[in-house]
Amino acid sequence: MITKRIIPCLDVKDSRVVKGVNFENLRDVSDPVSLAKMYSESGADELVFYDITASGENRALFTDILKKVASVIFIPLTVGGGINGLADFERVLACGADKVSVNSGAIRDPSIVAQAAKRYGSQCVVLSADVKRVGGGYRLLAKGGKEDTGLDAIDWIARCVQNGAGEVVVNSIDTDGVKRGFDLPMLSEVLKVVSVPVIASGGAGCEQDFIELFSKLPRISAGLAASVFHFGQVQIPALKRRMRECGIPSRIIREDLC
Repeated sequence: MITKRIIPCLDVKDSRVVKGVNFENLRDVSDPVSLAKMYSESGADELVFYDITASGENRALFTDILKKVASVIFIPLTVGGGINGLADFERVLACGADKVSVNSGAIRDPSIVAQAAKRYGSQCVVLSADVKRVGGGYRLLAKGGKEDTGLDAIDWIARCVQNGAGEVVVNSIDTDGVKRGFDLPMLSEVLKVVSVPVIASGGAGCEQDFIELFSKLPRISAGLAASVFHFGQVQIPALKRRMRECGIPSRIIREDLC
């Protein structure tokens, strides 16, 4: 069985890592460079770096902090925020990213997914979708969850994968920062329409939430979280030991051998 990935997320604003609840009420957490280095050394499988205000402010992603983060980690790095065209892909990849996450940019210009997949390969193109329940369905939101696109999120995700997205991050706005578990019903709907890796984001509050995610949805590739890692409620080495005790494969890290 393919190992399941544990992915910390750095939501960066004004060169600082921040975190909120339901995409609102952001509070300062830490310096992104030192936090990234810690995660790389503690056994994270990948790292996600989001410049969370780039799209809302209609600007390019800040690259100075990104370069510093890329220089101190030794795990794959996915970067998003303000990705609106191939030039942005090129710039972010040149700064050390391994994969590029596109969200609002793809909503403005859906052709960016196919263009990027053709130039860089599908494995480089990550679709990030901010999803919220509206009227009994799942609605796609944009600009950090502030703008309702009116699009059905499940249909949107399926279309972008058909156009070349090689991985999908599903951000549940309803469960973001609430720490009551991942949004399993929403993720299940996404898994029905795509065959590429799907990363669950939003809702993790303890180790058991990851265990339930991988146990109940075996096709989920990874669990992504922020505050539970940032504030120490979940330690990655301990989480991976618990996963393997429950029969969930994970990458062995040095601390596990002690």
